[in-house]
Amino acid sequence: MNGEPPDAKPIVVVVGLGPGGLDHVTEQTRNTLRRIPHRFLRTSVHPSASLVENATSFDHIYEEAATFEDVYAEIADALVLAATRHGEIVYAVPGSPLVLEQTVRHLRARDDIDCVVLPAMSFLDVVWASLGIDPIEAGVRLIDGHTFATSAAGETGPLLVAHTHANWVLSDIKLAVEGASGDEEVIILQALGTNNEQIVTTTWAELDRTIEADHLTSIYIPQLATSVGAGYVAFHDLARTLREQCPWDIEQTHQSLVPYLLEETYEVVDAVNDLDADDPSTDDDLIEELGDLLYQIELHATIAEQEGRFTIADVTTGIHEKLVRRHPHVFGDVTAHDSEEVLSNWEDIKRDEKGRTSIFEGIPRSMPSLSYGAKVGRKASKVGFDWPNVKGAFAKIDEESSELRAAMSGDDPDHTSEELGDLLFAVVNVARHLDIDPELALRAATDKFRTRFERVERLAIERTIDLKAADLSVLDALWDEVKLTSSNG
Repeated sequence: MNGEPPDAKPIVVVVGLGPGGLDHVTEQTRNTLRRIPHRFLRTSVHPSASLVENATSFDHIYEEAATFEDVYAEIADALVLAATRHGEIVYAVPGSPLVLEQTVRHLRARDDIDCVVLPAMSFLDVVWASLGIDPIEAGVRLIDGHTFATSAAGETGPLLVAHTHANWVLSDIKLAVEGASGDEEVIILQALGTNNEQIVTTTWAELDRTIEADHLTSIYIPQLATSVGAGYVAFHDLARTLREQCPWDIEQTHQSLVPYLLEETYEVVDAVNDLDADDPSTDDDLIEELGDLLYQIELHATIAEQEGRFTIADVTTGIHEKLVRRHPHVFGDVTAHDSEEVLSNWEDIKRDEKGRTSIFEGIPRSMPSLSYGAKVGRKASKVGFDWPNVKGAFAKIDEESSELRAAMSGDDPDHTSEELGDLLFAVVNVARHLDIDPELALRAATDKFRTRFERVERLAIERTIDLKAADLSVLDALWDEVKLTSSNG
């Protein structure tokens, strides 16, 4: 029987065009390009791309796609479609298909094709030859320039950074190391293996101002004075140490930490409220309280890590991916003209992600009650269940007040409590219509009362009045006196 079996999958053969020069392209790659007539190029901007005659390139996708991940996924989809149409295609990539080639990763993950990857000479071979180092003995780590801030976390070198194809990438890399002195040595490697080869030694401070980077640019960092994210890495290690050695930390569980998590959150709120734009020293309290809150997060992640459930990396990766998904106006092709559109898009994406059937799903029942009431009312309003203006909300206050007075005349504490809750909920709805946060409004009113009563206490001490023994008329007189002199009205 001739031909392929009927269930044979389409084939994508991936070949590498080497680091640059034509003499670095293997004979196997050349023979494969001659054998397979349906040819595709990841990019035609490569010195050896001329070997792939009559090829379709994907350069246009780089200009149209929102992110590099979108580029890789779209190229993989196009290749699978072409392989399905032709049975077998060849796909040529710069360097080696096995080194930092994200499109190959996408292809290998597909189960609707057979992905055949042929070995090729990578840019790494000419890098080691040019630098005169053995990467194994030197302990060099290869890093993708697009993910430098995360991939190089905790590293101090030596590092070889690829995909540094533009000066903005070099700038992002430079800014990722906050503790760098600026004098650290960096070697810029450009067009290695070609007639335009350059090896330029510069400093960290001048990294993005030394040459015009292109698709054949990479950098070698022999040593950094401080690692990328050194502060956070040290903090993460400290959380682990305390969890393993401190008796208090060892005893904690997710449940036992809840009161501390809430307490630290409220202390952050206090620090935010105490910020003074004219007094930089007020930042100190916020820095401290944010640190306390961050430790609570780290401690939860460390407990989960010890239980084999998840790690802080899962937490940071998850929030990173979610923020990218929910900001299509930043990372995609969606347009948002104002914050209202941003919030609307956010809610739509969130609902689609969670597959929710109720508008209230996702609202934590453990929220402070006023905030909880405002959130529930706001969600109901979004589907039209609301008064057209604040007058209707005010009328509801009158209605609920009457019902509360009627309940109070009876002998049912539970019913009275229910009617009081209805009245409070009506007040929350008025606040929502006025675009006022009821939690903050009540907090401000409570703070105002507290401040005034503290003045009453001081005034009573000055006049040797025993507040506990004084009757209400004396207290009212002190209160009115303080109120008249109060700047709060």
